[in-house]
Amino acid sequence: MTTESPGTADEPSLFGPKSQFSAFFDDPRWALAVIRATVLEAAHPQIGAALIDNSTFVAHPWRRLRNTFLSMRRMFGTDPAVREREAARLNRLHARMSGSDSRGRAYDAMDRATRAWVVATLFESAVTMCRLSGQPLDQDTMDRMYAEYRVFLAALDGDAAELPKDLNDFWRYFDRVVENELENTEAARVILYRLFDHLPAPALLDGAPTLWAAGRAVAGPLLGAITVASLPEPYRRRAGLPEMPGAPILMQGAYLAAGLARFLPEGWINAESIIEALSLSPDSDDPRARTVTALRARLKRASALLRLLTPLSGDTTPDPAPSAGSEENRRSAEEFFRRVLDQTGDGHLDWPDLAAMARELSTRLDLDEPEEARLYDAFAAWWRELQAALDTDGDGRVSAEEYATAVPSLAGPALIRVAEVLFDATDKDGNGSIDADEYRTLFRTAFHRDLTTTDGAYGRSAFVGDFLSFMAGRRTGTLYDPLLADA
Repeated sequence: MTTESPGTADEPSLFGPKSQFSAFFDDPRWALAVIRATVLEAAHPQIGAALIDNSTFVAHPWRRLRNTFLSMRRMFGTDPAVREREAARLNRLHARMSGSDSRGRAYDAMDRATRAWVVATLFESAVTMCRLSGQPLDQDTMDRMYAEYRVFLAALDGDAAELPKDLNDFWRYFDRVVENELENTEAARVILYRLFDHLPAPALLDGAPTLWAAGRAVAGPLLGAITVASLPEPYRRRAGLPEMPGAPILMQGAYLAAGLARFLPEGWINAESIIEALSLSPDSDDPRARTVTALRARLKRASALLRLLTPLSGDTTPDPAPSAGSEENRRSAEEFFRRVLDQTGDGHLDWPDLAAMARELSTRLDLDEPEEARLYDAFAAWWRELQAALDTDGDGRVSAEEYATAVPSLAGPALIRVAEVLFDATDKDGNGSIDADEYRTLFRTAFHRDLTTTDGAYGRSAFVGDFLSFMAGRRTGTLYDPLLADA
């Protein structure tokens, strides 16, 4: 079997709605397969270290899911220009991720062998999900799907040389990596034993904490057990992963049940609609927001009833604005630190947290390389300013305690520069103000319809002022929350 390189006459057949990838995209089994693939990725030492140091998947898993979904849609779509632009964006993103793990081993997100492993886990998990659900792929379908994933890798790296051309050779390659390279990394343990147990509610369920907590208490351990049972046995053995009694039967049942979706009428399950509904803010201008708002109201009532019947409780209602210097103010500052500033969820503020903010803004605005570089440079300058002002113990990062004692220092000249760069990137026509369409582009999930000026424009000074108020923690519950704070 051979795989075509990007740009050949055969390429369109490997992408778009007729591809094998697209056939699986709205398949409920894919949710289980993606979790499994993510654990196998995280078990690779280089990928695991990069995830721990740079990823927002712990603090903002739903946002990460949405961004990954949109990226895969672009990469496997029919438009080669969109695919090329997305590949360039991903390469710029990964080029900024390098460092060393806790054992001093270097990692680089642009390492070609490591990137090939990411693609390999997605392909192998898709094949495995079909087998576990009693619908194994025939050889021709597997060959075709493997070709799609190799061309996907070629779109990122320029070629697919790191993955074997022949599918039989791929299985030997996959087994070798599992046997010799995968480890029980911190990232893999976080996904299996922390993420499911502490998964924050999506926007749709944010107002029903009791209902979410009850569902998570049941579903979290089950998802963890199903995922562990589905992992390759050599890896489970080497990593010492405990297997819950009955987990293989539970896993088989979960995949079989998800596979029953093939009997539903076509179009009944749409992954894009589900993910967007989960992340829609009630004040969004999206037409679906009204339906989501009604559903949220019903979920709140169900959550209130459940609170009466169970000891589980929670309250996500924000406290009123506290007075400066009070104990309430300190608690409010620490909560803002956790929800907004600590993007990676490791309990400290350092450069990867601010880089994650720049990455999210660049992704939402779909910035070109020069604009993206300006935004990253502005965030880097802000980090240097924060480090100088707040890092009192000199450990190279800012703790929640250090932040809470010096909140006013956040709104310095460098943060003003961040706001100005963001304003310039949003002001596409360069007329010095942001109109309704430009504003909607920036705040896709929380468009603020009541503009403050009479001519319907948002001036530079008002924009900068609002952004500074949010990023300094002086105002919460704003339209900036869905962009940087929502999980």
